[in-house]
Amino acid sequence: MQLAIPLLKGGGPLFRQVYARLRHAILSGALRSGEKLPSTRDLAEQLAISRTVVLLAYDQLLAEGFVVGRKGSGTYVSSAVSASVSSDSRDSAALRLSRFGLAAAAAWSRVNYPPRPERPLPYDFAYGISEVENFPFAMWRRILMRCARSAPISELDYGPPGGNAALRDAICAHLRRSRAVVCDASQIIVVNGSQQALDLIGRALIEPGDRVALEDPSYQGTREVFRAAGARVIPVPVDRLGLDPLKLPTDARLTVVTPSHQFPTGVILPLARRLALLQWAKRRNAIVIEDDYDGEFRYDGQSLDSLQSLDHEGRVIYIGTFSRTVFSTLRIGYLVSPKRLVRAFLAAKWLCDRQTATLEQETLAEFVSSGLYERYLRCVRRRNAARREALLGAVHAYLGERVEVTGDEGGGHVVLWPRDPISEASIIKRAAAQGVRVYGISGYCLRKSARSGIILRYSRMNEREIREGVRRLSEAVSSRATRTA
Repeated sequence: MQLAIPLLKGGGPLFRQVYARLRHAILSGALRSGEKLPSTRDLAEQLAISRTVVLLAYDQLLAEGFVVGRKGSGTYVSSAVSASVSSDSRDSAALRLSRFGLAAAAAWSRVNYPPRPERPLPYDFAYGISEVENFPFAMWRRILMRCARSAPISELDYGPPGGNAALRDAICAHLRRSRAVVCDASQIIVVNGSQQALDLIGRALIEPGDRVALEDPSYQGTREVFRAAGARVIPVPVDRLGLDPLKLPTDARLTVVTPSHQFPTGVILPLARRLALLQWAKRRNAIVIEDDYDGEFRYDGQSLDSLQSLDHEGRVIYIGTFSRTVFSTLRIGYLVSPKRLVRAFLAAKWLCDRQTATLEQETLAEFVSSGLYERYLRCVRRRNAARREALLGAVHAYLGERVEVTGDEGGGHVVLWPRDPISEASIIKRAAAQGVRVYGISGYCLRKSARSGIILRYSRMNEREIREGVRRLSEAVSSRATRTA
């Protein structure tokens, strides 16, 4: 039997190439069940390779059951291999998804927002990217290497699902100082970013059909994780003061709020509404999720303490992340659980992925406890404050009274609300023609918004770029072509 088996330089070990070609021939039906293969000597001569290479390939096929050896007769394609030539595509099987799988698949286009740009533009007010130009990577690498070198063998085994003890202590101490969070280290559960915290909450607390009240507009990752959990999402409109507790549904199981810098509008929930929100939760025996994604950044005056600090009954679950403040790919966040829910969240975390990566936790623990983290945050605040001033100055100079600005008291982005009826999509398109990438707010709305809004994140641009970007944006906003009929 003559077999055509092309062998490629750089294609990997020769025996693997021979094995892979023969395996493919068997699975595709080119070599049928019961058909005899060439002897190892004959095939080696055909391919001009060592017989040892062919022996290794045959041994692998024998071990996996693709072929059988018959003493004194030769090697044959196994009768157990029933695959034949088929016209069906590789993905033709009609596989059934679970309810969660169907919800997740349906959510993909919504969570993948805003879509990744096809081409870069000179002025990109991109949202969701941490400020990394001035991050002390050299110091981070030194700490990481030291943790790797000094780690005892015992610490390279699975760790506690709640997280590294030193990191939990460091997070606890930092939250007490910076956000007035009332907790001890046992209530902190280290997770793979705030998105996993939301997922664990959905798994542990939500039954299909439960009503969950969300700010409208809100972060799409929040609403989709609860939809996938089977919740019925109820939008609650956000006004100039944030979510209005008087508009919360009476039968919601929980609500999610971003009180320190509402996402995406940027408004801050005042004390009176915070207290009213906690009263609503008490009356309805509901849970409040506080997503403090941008709470570290405040520029005018003293920031309000966390909503969790006002909770005296254990109804608030506090979520934070280092993806915003350190760098996005670190993927370390945390949730602060009421004590009676800690055990459930620890079990949910274990069932999900056992634990978050150990060396990164140890490195972050030293980075936070040594004071480097707070020093870096102060640097970022100063830089962001200067960039914010440049942005607000440019908006005042080039856009004036044509837009209203929200979110300028903290965080890393603002929202421009054109006062005239202007098409959001047209602004984005015409701004791109000017070399400026901006992002609309409509993709974050649960209900169709009657008002256009443009999100501008300024933490990754310098002052000159910000001013020029706003100047060019003003031309897109001013154009008659952007106005709706």
